[in-house]
Amino acid sequence: MNRRILFALIVTASLLTSAASVTTRTRSQMQAIKPAVAAPVTIPFELVTRHIVLKVSVNNSRPLSFVLDTGDKYAVIDLDRARELGLNLQGEVRVGGAGAETRSGAFVRDATFSLPGLTGFSQPVTLALPIGRMAPKFGHDFDGIIGEDFIKQFVVEIDYPAGVIKLHDKSKFKYSGSGESVPLKLNSAGHPIIEAELTTMSGESIKGNFVVDIGSGAALSLYSPFVSQRKLLDSNLKTIKSIGAGGAGGQIQGQLGRVSELKIGKFKISQPITLFSQDKAGAFASAELLGNIGAQIMSKFRIFLDYENERMMLEPGSGLAEPFDRAFSGFSLQAEGKEYRTFRILEVLENSPASEAGLQRNDIIARIDGKLASELTLTQLNEILERAKSYTLTVQRGEQTLQIKFTPRKLI
Repeated sequence: MNRRILFALIVTASLLTSAASVTTRTRSQMQAIKPAVAAPVTIPFELVTRHIVLKVSVNNSRPLSFVLDTGDKYAVIDLDRARELGLNLQGEVRVGGAGAETRSGAFVRDATFSLPGLTGFSQPVTLALPIGRMAPKFGHDFDGIIGEDFIKQFVVEIDYPAGVIKLHDKSKFKYSGSGESVPLKLNSAGHPIIEAELTTMSGESIKGNFVVDIGSGAALSLYSPFVSQRKLLDSNLKTIKSIGAGGAGGQIQGQLGRVSELKIGKFKISQPITLFSQDKAGAFASAELLGNIGAQIMSKFRIFLDYENERMMLEPGSGLAEPFDRAFSGFSLQAEGKEYRTFRILEVLENSPASEAGLQRNDIIARIDGKLASELTLTQLNEILERAKSYTLTVQRGEQTLQIKFTPRKLI
């Protein structure tokens, strides 16, 4: 249940440099962009807990793991990684995002990133933030993020089943597919905003604006002002407490349930698992939007992001009609160690398969049905635990080694 890591970043006003100097610096940096000369260029990605991870080099560094995130604007590098690479860090910036906390970071000067296979292209790295601390919940190195400033240089095609993005020359691109063209606008934070319509479980239809956020591993998240205004949690809606969800601003508070339907253009997504935020601060407490459409929904499509022409083309994948019927384990995990192959239980949900089986916080999962857990990634382990079948877990609890029968099941 820990796969709803969210990386949307919002730069706050508490900067130690003036807003004018930030704007000037950003414009100056953007002049250093060298557009790709040949398109389309195909770049493979790794899907890690439903996040698109690209190999990126910063100032000709070794390959680093950066998340492609439509919920982000600038190129961001982890603060510790920036120090390791000896980057020029100046000033201080405080940022927030999903969750109520803010983090301190710095501006980056004289650093650019590039992608293997994208000849002749580089772009400035703008911020260094302490995002690497989320790597244990990610189960993978998490060195940085690239977002709107990168995406808008191209028409970006995302093919989840093939595990590739394709970068098309935006000045020559002509869409000839059979998909739906959905209008979008970029807000002041560089996030793509679309109009969609949701139908609550009580049958009420509501149209409004949502962020398209492939940097969220969730399906659908509804922001707390909207949840409160519409009294969505005051009905007989079946929900469970959300555990293990977090972002740049720390843990996210809320309940998991469902809405009856989400409609994007002509496409209808039936009963998506939905986070009903109860945050009091941060991105998920914004009153400007109804919510956030994440990767669990967006990965059901082949996506073309055409920011230049304010549109997104969606081609339905074979899994569009598949129900959101995954099982829940009832615990959240983090991956520890150099290779992220030690799996520790962080939180156990009451009245869940985990609590009923007697699993406890800080238990280490050593084996699953006799297979060493260390032979799995966190992504693979999470996928296993979303299947409604019985498992025997070998658990290390202090000096004890326990065999625990355990069966994930649908909870909502």
